[in-house]
Amino acid sequence: MKKIYHLSTCNTCQRIIQEINPSSDVQLQDIKTETITKDQLEAMYALTGSYETLFSKRAQLYRQRNLNEQTLSEEDYKNLILEHYTFLKRPVMLVDNQIFVGNSKKVVAQAVEAFN
Repeated sequence: MKKIYHLSTCNTCQRIIQEINPSSDVQLQDIKTETITKDQLEAMYALTGSYETLFSKRAQLYRQRNLNEQTLSEEDYKNLILEHYTFLKRPVMLVDNQIFVGNSKKVVAQAVEAFN
């Protein structure tokens, strides 16, 4: 399975998707219009072993809610991601049993290679 969880309004996500140049067998899911399900999040967790890895600490809500001043558990990270799409670190790219989370140059380069 090849899938990219992204935000269509995010310029960085758009740039990365263009760089990957996904073929027609790659499923794109805009997380704003098609909410992440618990099963999808748990599948991502199975590959990363951490909800914190999937969590975006750059999200505006992270500071607005003073979450940066709290000690969050894995369950907290999971519930926050399920509660609001902005808490998912983007993009999340899946290729078979590989997962690539975020937009660092290294991660993107690995994802581009895996998709091709």
